[in-house]
Amino acid sequence: MAIEKVQLNNPWGGHDYVSVERPYHGSGLNETSAPVRPAFSSTPSASSLFDVGILRDTLLPSVALHSGLATAAYVAGRLTDRVETKDWLWPGAQIINAWWSAVGTQVLRDEVPLGTALRALSRPERLILAGVTLWGGRLFTRVVRRSLARSRRASTKTSTKKLGTSGSATTTAHHGGAAGFWNSALFTLYLPEALFQAIVSLPFTASFRGRRGVLPASALLGTHSPAFQALAAGLFAAGFALEAIADWQLDRFKGREDHGDGAKRAMCREGVWGIVRHPNYLGDALVHLSFPLMLYASDMLAPVELLGPLANYVFLRFVRGDRENEHSQARRYSAEDVTKKIDFDKYRREHNAFWPDRAEVFNKWSWIVVGCGVAGAVLERVVMGAY
Repeated sequence: MAIEKVQLNNPWGGHDYVSVERPYHGSGLNETSAPVRPAFSSTPSASSLFDVGILRDTLLPSVALHSGLATAAYVAGRLTDRVETKDWLWPGAQIINAWWSAVGTQVLRDEVPLGTALRALSRPERLILAGVTLWGGRLFTRVVRRSLARSRRASTKTSTKKLGTSGSATTTAHHGGAAGFWNSALFTLYLPEALFQAIVSLPFTASFRGRRGVLPASALLGTHSPAFQALAAGLFAAGFALEAIADWQLDRFKGREDHGDGAKRAMCREGVWGIVRHPNYLGDALVHLSFPLMLYASDMLAPVELLGPLANYVFLRFVRGDRENEHSQARRYSAEDVTKKIDFDKYRREHNAFWPDRAEVFNKWSWIVVGCGVAGAVLERVVMGAY
């Protein structure tokens, strides 16, 4: 037997869904129905919106998954003396959690064919799953490539300087060093970040799990829901483009600096780096904001899922993001290169850290990013029209 969602009207303008059992033959070619996750209700009752059971069914499974992955990454990091194993985990674990929540439990636990489980997803769910995979896959690839490049540089420096037992050629930012560091790293670095990952992933994991109360968007948006779905797709496209362009331009700047081309400056100011000091973090925040917006426009947003983009913003701004990076840069430039420190201080005076100044409306790169967002929104509408 399989569970099918049947839509009913409700006075709030949203949708109620009840579960109806249908015959299901998992291995046959003439399948007429597919297993669907337990239904959800958009009736905004206080008991359904903020019940403790919501956390049990949404956040706690993610905490368990991310904690397990963080522990494995910690073991790998300790064995190799590389702290950046936790950086591999940030995008990788969120992709794993999204796919596990969307189809993994059905495929591995219920032995449902992967294609059948994917077809059971609604169109907004497919868009969100694809978006998470695209965002996380690009970031994971970048982190791995950067890590491997550091390893090659460290090997070259070690060979050249013949360090022997004196230590690593790379900085302690990427190598743990003392055993005392690793004795506490699981509880000070890996598990705290795992908790953040679990909360950040709520919009693209909780939406695939269990019965929950959702905010009745149709009562507010009415016939404008498709426009807000396009807006969510455009926000994702703009954020993804901003993050990808920022990383590409930064790599190009560092490549020229390593080869001695151009003026010796501390900060990359070209392209989107002339909009804010951390355009990659801004792009990441826009990507994560697009997921709950898509859910809301589709009558699928539970209040608990709003914690996702909020936790991501807090992490980027105040935990492991721009504040930590700039503190490290200021300390390093002060000790190693006064010229770079002067350029760094000037850059901080002239550009905001995260949110663009009003003057950036005249920056052509601002409009290039907006254009990418418009293209994403149009593409979403075109694909929607095709199906």
